[in-house]
Amino acid sequence: MAGLALGLAALLGVPGLAATSACVPPGAWVEPTAAGPRALAVDDLLDRLARRPAVLLGERHDSAAHHQWQLATLAALQTRRPDLSLGLEMVPRRLQPVLDRWVAGELEERAFLEALDWPAIWGYDAELYLPILRFARDRRVPLLALNVERQLVRRVRAEGLAAVPASEREGVGRPAPASRAYQVQLHRLWQHHPFVPNSGQRRPGLEDPSFVRFVESQQLWDRAMAETIADRRRRHPGAPVVALIGNGHLAGGHGVPHQLQALGLGEAAWLLPWDAGLDCAVLQPGLATAVFGVVSPPPAGLKLGVYLETHAGRVEIHQVAPASLAERSGLRVGDRITAIDGQPVSSARQVIERLAAHPAGRPLGLRFERGGRSLVLQLALPGP
Repeated sequence: MAGLALGLAALLGVPGLAATSACVPPGAWVEPTAAGPRALAVDDLLDRLARRPAVLLGERHDSAAHHQWQLATLAALQTRRPDLSLGLEMVPRRLQPVLDRWVAGELEERAFLEALDWPAIWGYDAELYLPILRFARDRRVPLLALNVERQLVRRVRAEGLAAVPASEREGVGRPAPASRAYQVQLHRLWQHHPFVPNSGQRRPGLEDPSFVRFVESQQLWDRAMAETIADRRRRHPGAPVVALIGNGHLAGGHGVPHQLQALGLGEAAWLLPWDAGLDCAVLQPGLATAVFGVVSPPPAGLKLGVYLETHAGRVEIHQVAPASLAERSGLRVGDRITAIDGQPVSSARQVIERLAAHPAGRPLGLRFERGGRSLVLQLALPGP
């Protein structure tokens, strides 16, 4: 699992998308308030953010526009605070020496990605992140590996946090309890996992043991990132930390911001990119310190309503958006896409390219594997 990548509307359970998004114009910063969205002056906002102990920049992992916004914001903050460091959700802590060598200029790009084993640790296209990583190297911005190993997160999801001895949690402490709002938010995502009943049965509620373990796995992830940020602040007092973290760990302040507050960093700011077309009803107080209007055409995968990861030549469905074509067609998290229109695929990029090139109005043949079985769907994709 590589973070929560669903868009804000799906993440927060808002039904449908608005035709326009006038509440956050492209290129504008907006603060969600009880009286409605309030436009912010960019220089004033950045000056104030530069005084925060931590600034968390959200993202949908597969959006080039989100990463471009992150880079522009990082550059503006680094001009104001040359002593800042940059935390990366996508890198587990054991690979901190690789990040140090990259910033020191000791690794060429290919060797750097190979040393990280990028496809194994993350799965999203490295090209989306390389401009930010190059910026950090060129400016000698310290990089921080924020996370724990996937295997630990999966173990907590399967067994529960209490079943994992403290000595086997990679140094991560017990997370602050999850708020009810965070549980509800996560429940909307959890219902689309393959192990949740969905064949006419009543879906399990918030007290279901499997869902409780799922929440604990998310909180472990949140806590690991928060502790790494807090530790950096202790070792370098006064130097801010900027971090790249998926929207799902930030929206509403329930994830990483909540854990930072429990660790004494309640002044952390979290910022979210706002895509054109999002329902303005999502823009509620507490959603974020501020949001920025980006112009981001949805990736071709969103025609299906899925987010994809690539692992060792395997293209796996990482998230299924509620009420999407994928959900209506029965696709599930963990399904492996093997061919589009009869042509084998071995990367998320290939799937996206095939979907983008597929002729409008013609059914799309999608072959996938589930539980060792090969299945085929004929799908009618929505138009542009």
